[in-house]
Amino acid sequence: MYLLLLLMWFIFNGRVTLEVFLFGAVICAWLYWFISKHMGFSFKKELTLVKKIPLYLKYAVVLLWEIIKANLAVIRIVLSPKLEIEPVLVKFTTDLRSETAQVVLGNSITLTPGTYTAGLENGEFVVQALDKSFAEGLNDSVFVKQLRKLEE
Repeated sequence: MYLLLLLMWFIFNGRVTLEVFLFGAVICAWLYWFISKHMGFSFKKELTLVKKIPLYLKYAVVLLWEIIKANLAVIRIVLSPKLEIEPVLVKFTTDLRSETAQVVLGNSITLTPGTYTAGLENGEFVVQALDKSFAEGLNDSVFVKQLRKLEE
């Protein structure tokens, strides 16, 4: 976090001199101390997040791939006028522990074309799907599996 703050200091300052570096190092050190003391941030948490960067990148790739697949499925539905669609409202619960993981799951479902997260309360999701095929396996989707790995 300290290095990120210092990098932002240089970017916003627009130049790198010894004076700017020393002044930025002191200000960023104070800001890092303040964040650590008053906002519950710690170096240990920071290391945990850094170690999980490959998992975050994998989740982003999985999300992008699922968005592409869902786009193709929606295009197929739109371009096939004879195809009967059955919109459905699905309720399911998840075993994700953290609220952050639950919200990320809800947002991922909403970002995927053909599905919309209508509600989330205490780990119970209400999802509206364009067709019942979109709603199959939501409670144990690839998103849930990746988020479980991130929660470990």
